[in-house]
Amino acid sequence: MVVANIVQAVGMGLRQELARDKNVIVLGEDVGLNGGVFRATDGLQKEFGESRIIDTPLAELGIVGVSIGLAVNGIKPVAEIQFSGFVYAAFDQLLSHAARIRMRSRGRYSCPMVLRAPYGGGIKALELHCESGEALFSHIPGLKMVVPSNPYDTKGLLAAAIRDPDPVIFYEPMRIYRAIKQDIPEDEYIVPIGKANVIQEGDDLTLIAWGSMLKTCQDAIEKLNNKYSVELIDLRTINPYDAETVIESVKKTGRCVIVHEAIRTCGFAAELIASINEKALLSLEAPVARVTSPDVPFPLAKLEGYFLPDVNRVLKGIEKAMNF
Repeated sequence: MVVANIVQAVGMGLRQELARDKNVIVLGEDVGLNGGVFRATDGLQKEFGESRIIDTPLAELGIVGVSIGLAVNGIKPVAEIQFSGFVYAAFDQLLSHAARIRMRSRGRYSCPMVLRAPYGGGIKALELHCESGEALFSHIPGLKMVVPSNPYDTKGLLAAAIRDPDPVIFYEPMRIYRAIKQDIPEDEYIVPIGKANVIQEGDDLTLIAWGSMLKTCQDAIEKLNNKYSVELIDLRTINPYDAETVIESVKKTGRCVIVHEAIRTCGFAAELIASINEKALLSLEAPVARVTSPDVPFPLAKLEGYFLPDVNRVLKGIEKAMNF
């Protein structure tokens, strides 16, 4: 076992899969010589060589387009986009090609690529650095969308993503890149894509989150001081998501609050609520509550605190559901 944070867990997951499969490569801006903007790929180029850890030009459309071509031809590229807001330049490549190649070729080709990107706010970065676009990708058939919330899951989910035969978008919550440390096995392991994690069981209310918002929810539960029995679920995977675990929990508790830092309208909470209404409506004791960011572009640094969900807003959401 080794104590690691999320950044280190990314490096461990990449190193594990690079050593395991010679067809795995890493490419992106500054991933090689500099080890990435957050140093997640630090040391990999020295260990595996410039032919497998590749520094690219500043061209996100090119990085993704080349990765699709490599993946179709048997390579397993892990493409890093320095910040999630920069991936919009390559959105057409992902939607029109990566996500469709299996269907378009009637199964002749697949696209086993991973697109990694730090996402979310909380670090007071510049414009387009703090986007939370997981719901955009969840709407595209053929793409998988993964968002870990802790170091153990980061290593295991990244390994699973690299081994997956289809394209996977892998969002890493940079707000907690170095805020959480865990014991992680040095040995090889994976965390299956599509399986949520029940962090703690409860009877009064189901609280669902992913990425950095999981820690916010844990802090809120601690502040409740056992006032309510809360079942906390880390969704882990946005697409495909673990509907069975969500529905079973809501049927048990009768109340639900969903927390995400993406904006409210068409955020993934809306899809979860629709599924809960379809499959667990008669179990609900209150409408499902959402705690999200407002429907405005991500603000500059001084307004971050007003924009992002925090512990107090999560507590208000819990009280709203419990006192309906």
